Amino acid sequence: MTTTGSPVQAAKTTFEIIDTLRELDGAGVSELAERLGMPTSTIHDHLRTLENEEYLINDDGTYRVGARFLELGEQARNRMKVFKVARPEVESLAEETGEHANMMIEEHGLGVFLYKVRGSEAVQLDTHAGKRVPLQTTAMGKSILAHRPREEVEAILDRHGLPDVTDNTITDRAELFDVLDQVRERGYAFDDEERVDGIRCVAAPITDADDRAIAAVSVSGPKSRMLGDSFTDEFPDMVLRSANVIEVNLTYS
Repeated sequence: MTTTGSPVQAAKTTFEIIDTLRELDGAGVSELAERLGMPTSTIHDHLRTLENEEYLINDDGTYRVGARFLELGEQARNRMKVFKVARPEVESLAEETGEHANMMIEEHGLGVFLYKVRGSEAVQLDTHAGKRVPLQTTAMGKSILAHRPREEVEAILDRHGLPDVTDNTITDRAELFDVLDQVRERGYAFDDEERVDGIRCVAAPITDADDRAIAAVSVSGPKSRMLGDSFTDEFPDMVLRSANVIEVNLTYS
């Protein structure tokens, strides 16, 4: 549904402050005012309100996002049927591969990591539940885009562009659509160091009865372990199997 009303400036400012605090991992009034180009009095009033409502904590003048947001995020995730159904399958995938197993959804044209399980051999990555990334930078994102209508994908690209994250990131629209055609044909997508240097990923979409991607599941790991047949055959077979199990369980649960 398209909204036609004008944004409420005070609410917009509040969320700009919250997003900036998240990006900076905490900041004081003056730093926020300079970063956002707003008067310190305005910033101070918003910070005090958010602190009083227990959404921020004040650590000796440095404001940080509080744990109350965790409750909101957990509630949002737990109400999603796809998360409830896919969770055990993602956990099994991590146990089987020893690598990171992930699930992503699309929201407002971005990829959102909904769930991540770290296998016994997995390296440390920057991903976490709630992290938002450009869809074309990940195998899961490309899996989702490949199973959405062309006009919807075009609208997402018009809104968010094709930001380059690494030297391997797809930044050309025509190239992306060629890749999405390949993903649809074979049923899974690759990420070859396109979001994180040294990391590869294989993903498959989770689709509904209309073949529309509602989520995606993946395995990601260091390039040194995702080589040859393991990268091109074994991991794709695993994620395809997991995606199929999730789709069947979604249909009959």
